[in-house]
Amino acid sequence: MELKKELKILGWSVAIFLFAFFMPLESARFQEAIRATFDLTKWYAQEHVILCLLPAFFIAGVIAVFVSQGAVMKYFGAKAKKWVAYTVASVSGTILAVCSCTILPLFSSIHKRGAGLGPAIAFLYSGPAINILAIILTARILGIEMGIARVIGAVVFAVVIGSAMSLIYRKEEKAKRDEQLTFPEVPEERPMWQTAFHFFTLVLILVFANWGKPGDDVTSGGFFWLWANKWAITSFFSILLVFSLIFILKIKWQYVLLGAMVTAASAFLTTSPLVPMVVGIAALSIITLTDKKHDENREWTISAWDFTKQIMPLLAIGVVTAGFLLGSTHDDTALAGIIPNEWIANLVGGNSVFSNLFASIVGAFMYFATLTEVPILQGLMAAGMGKGPALALLLAGPSLSLPNMLVIRGVMGTQKTLVYIALVVVMATISGLIFGAFY
Repeated sequence: MELKKELKILGWSVAIFLFAFFMPLESARFQEAIRATFDLTKWYAQEHVILCLLPAFFIAGVIAVFVSQGAVMKYFGAKAKKWVAYTVASVSGTILAVCSCTILPLFSSIHKRGAGLGPAIAFLYSGPAINILAIILTARILGIEMGIARVIGAVVFAVVIGSAMSLIYRKEEKAKRDEQLTFPEVPEERPMWQTAFHFFTLVLILVFANWGKPGDDVTSGGFFWLWANKWAITSFFSILLVFSLIFILKIKWQYVLLGAMVTAASAFLTTSPLVPMVVGIAALSIITLTDKKHDENREWTISAWDFTKQIMPLLAIGVVTAGFLLGSTHDDTALAGIIPNEWIANLVGGNSVFSNLFASIVGAFMYFATLTEVPILQGLMAAGMGKGPALALLLAGPSLSLPNMLVIRGVMGTQKTLVYIALVVVMATISGLIFGAFY
């Protein structure tokens, strides 16, 4: 074991040395790739981290702390009505906000406790596929049509794949239903409507703070009005958040109002929306972390911080990798990466069966840490990847990976795992073909 560790260190040392030794600094393509790396990284930091990701981490924290996972899972046990079970399972990703690896212990536990194979598979697929953080960033970076297609595709996939698995193994499912276990009732800390109010207030703040300027066509008049008044609308929902903090989370009103006043004052002292957002998040963090009466409030911010620690380094790696390999093409910028665009176009360009199938298979075996698929796909699309293959990769990638497959095989066996993988790849390919034909 010690020898393997030392050999691993030696291998990395040699690899880093060889890269430094043979670094082609004189190459114009290499120099442009380095520039593209820093340009894309700076753009992400300025445009997406503060207004988009930081609020999204707090939304994920609400899901992790205030919504009981047991309360979600009890709806798709083997005795639950099928339409209820599949509906809950297919949208569970927005509730749980997990990645393809985090979903595995939850899937394993409900599978062993007696959940129907169909709803359990729907849960396994949808958990990472419609992670709310990834959906928000997909629509923000890759376009609203890609974000909508990803949501619809993920929900339909979850129901169809779960139903197909249940039909294929219907004899086993009948035997399981005869001896199934029941899920215990999980009491909620507060009425669900209060949690929903708090959750959707944060979501609407996020949505309008990131509302992009629409096009100049005549159909965008209403959207232009929303964009022109986005900060007034965001302020309105911020007032609702103050109400929620005081009356739902029961935080001392003096502290909440002080934080709101400081945030409002910062908005009048600068023209940049980034400053009041940072001040507001800092104020929210302080008043929740110092709340000694309600442990859930502290756990909310701690959970948001855990999401940040888990995701931000991986996202940074994804952005840097995408910039270096695939270039930076946001706004009017056009900096090429180290991989020639024609290579990308040849493999996943256009909307052929091969390009969609190739994207689905590659996506299924690659491990995408949460959100990293978005900047990588942005670079691929800029380099010539078709929108159809891009959607195929989005639908196959986040829910599957080689480590994920190995764990699933240990839970439900080799045959069922291969059938599940084949269903995901085939459906992703077909979805890519259909989406690519329209866009």
